[in-house]
Amino acid sequence: MRRLGVVNRIVLGLLGLLLVALGAALLGGLWPWSGRADVVLSQAERERYQAEGWWWWAVLGGLALCVLLALWWFLSQLRRSRLAALLVDTGDGAFALLRGKAMERVVSAELAAVDGVARSHVTLHGRRSAPSARVRVLLAPHAVPADALDVLADQALAHAREATGLAELPAEARFDAESHHARRVT
Repeated sequence: MRRLGVVNRIVLGLLGLLLVALGAALLGGLWPWSGRADVVLSQAERERYQAEGWWWWAVLGGLALCVLLALWWFLSQLRRSRLAALLVDTGDGAFALLRGKAMERVVSAELAAVDGVARSHVTLHGRRSAPSARVRVLLAPHAVPADALDVLADQALAHAREATGLAELPAEARFDAESHHARRVT
């Protein structure tokens, strides 16, 4: 699972636990504040901590940390997980942009043309200058996984590296078998 997905689940889980605890406190009649004049820190507590120089810096630092973490989490939601374009060296000192979806389709089509591959799906991740590929391959019942892996490593990814001029294109491949039922013998 992606790192952002893990962070999202943890944040939502903690928020859910907080809301459940708050709901249980309300249902149980354990609400600690009774009216408008009731505050978290009483006048005496506020005055007691006012003399401590470290207290207000700790409070402000904790709140600033919470704001920065919330801002980081919000901005990470806006980040794309797929690579939109790749930088391709044209050989004359300039670079061209190759759409990521176009490269994904080409590698996927080359892999899907192999005997025994029912479907394939490729997604590019990483930076424009150093992409990585995630490949999902659905194998037909008669497929040999080693043959499909050889074609992926030796042909499809090699052609993609040559076409883009990349020194390396790391890939993570996941092979799944297509479900099938045994034929009925009568």
